Formats: sequence, structure tokens, C-alpha cells
Amino acid sequence: MAMRVYFSFDYDRDFWKVLEIKSCWVINSDRESAGIIDSSAWEFLTLQGNYEVMKWIRNQLLGTSVTVVLIGAETYVKEYVNYQILLSRERKNGLLGVYIHNIEDSNGKKDLKGENPFDNFRDTNSGLLFSQIYPTYDWVEDDGYDNFAHWVETAAALSGK
Repeated sequence: MAMRVYFSFDYDRDFWKVLEIKSCWVINSDRESAGIIDSSAWEFLTLQGNYEVMKWIRNQLLGTSVTVVLIGAETYVKEYVNYQILLSRERKNGLLGVYIHNIEDSNGKKDLKGENPFDNFRDTNSGLLFSQIYPTYDWVEDDGYDNFAHWVETAAALSGK
């Protein structure tokens, strides 16, 4: 069975960069992605309201093993990203973050490094920030092209999926 990964990110700002990472992941036939629709479909979905967006997110997370939070300049403050993190944890998905600010956008420009959205949450048992529990990587500095599959597989193994 294919490993299915959910990608959580800032649709408005980082869609272009996400496509690069997704293409790196699905290059093998034993891998699938979820949580990515084209930007016009995302815009249409958001016009339907919060309930519909959250329902879509819940449906997209079905059958996933790992949630990858792609961290751009403004990901930290995105309501839906925060919801995806909490829902992924509730589902016992593996979690990891990948900084994408060093990936060039469609205009060949890099972005500012954003804050870690895992800093928004604490584990209720240990009191640790999620950022102290779940790993983060930099796509460029940590050679995501060659290492991404390993990061995902490690997150899945740690979560028992």
C-alpha cells in the first residue's frame, strides 16, 4: 500500500514551492500526496466558509500516515495550518516541519524564514512545545531533495504508522 502524506502550508504565499516538494515525493509509485489542490480551487473552497474548509481538511487527512508542515514566512499564523497540525496529532499522524523559505519562487526570489508553527502548541502531558517533539528541516540546507523520503519514513515509524 502506498504511503500517503498530507502537506500543510500557506496556500496564498507558498503554493509554487510546494509543487516542487510534492513532485519530489510522488516520483515513486508507492507514494501519494493529499492536501494539495490548485490555488483557484482553494480560493473557491475558502469562499464556501470555515465549515467546508475544515470538512475538506478532515477528508484529505483520511488514510494519511504523516503530515508535513511546509514552513514559509507566514505559515505560523495561518488558522488552517494550525487546525491541520492539531487534527494530525489527534489522528496520531507522524509530524514534521520543513522550512521552505530558501526555495526560489516563480520569480526566482527566496523568502524570509518564518516562525515554527509547532511553537503554537504544547503537549498536555509533558508540557513540551510541539517544536521540542517534532523535527524540522530546511529543504535547501538539509538537502530535502535527497532526504525528504527518509524524513517522512522516520516520522511514520515514530508514530507507529
